[in-house]
Amino acid sequence: MASAPQPFLPLFYKDLMPLNSRDHANYKLTPPDGMTWLVNEHALPLTVDEFVQAQRDFPIVFSVGEGSVPLALMGLNEGVNTFIDDEGKLTEDVYIPAYARRYPYMLARLTPDAQELSLCFDPTAGALGESDSGEALFEGDGKPAAPLQAALDFCEKFEESGARTQAFVAELDKAGLLMDGEVAITPGDAPENPYIYRGFKMVNEEKLREIDAETAKLWTGNGIMALIFAHLFSMDNMRIIFGRQVAQGKMPAPAQQASTAAN
Repeated sequence: MASAPQPFLPLFYKDLMPLNSRDHANYKLTPPDGMTWLVNEHALPLTVDEFVQAQRDFPIVFSVGEGSVPLALMGLNEGVNTFIDDEGKLTEDVYIPAYARRYPYMLARLTPDAQELSLCFDPTAGALGESDSGEALFEGDGKPAAPLQAALDFCEKFEESGARTQAFVAELDKAGLLMDGEVAITPGDAPENPYIYRGFKMVNEEKLREIDAETAKLWTGNGIMALIFAHLFSMDNMRIIFGRQVAQGKMPAPAQQASTAAN
């Protein structure tokens, strides 16, 4: 999967700074031309609220290791994004996960024991700063201007969705449904050299068929079953993404291929 982010910073973020009207009263937002933070990123965290939209475009898998999270795969090999060009622009109209759209903002605890989350931003992104152009982040009275309020609302909804996602994954873990995944894709011109993708988790369909009637009824009613099927249906996109990589000349040699998810 993608290379591990810095120890204490999430994927994309190189630095984090609390945003406030005292220190950033004159800051403005200048949206970038492209999503350069997505260049060479092939696996993006995904929330359960996005499964239905994302499964139309990407395989949805789960990361391995502690704290497994859903991932939307925009490529099957590390460093390969089949939907974003070198300038960070979409090559076609597809769904972009909320995790990527919230950048350079995020809500974070300023201290380990803080009870509330504060809106922060990545100052290295270049989108926020003192400038003659752009949209002001704060009103004259220090209150958030419309662009900043919209970012804050988006980040709050993202955190709420993240909590629902953690609860969903916990249910799958509790039921023992997540297993180590493996997908073999055979190129048409080299059937003797299949590409084997591992390093991710997926729902075990055999165990899913064995769940008791009470759990099946509960999951059907609360939406968990729909999320599971969105994940399973999305796995057909593995071959579509593989085909995109082949067409774009972004395939490694079979012996050098990387897995689709990492610890």
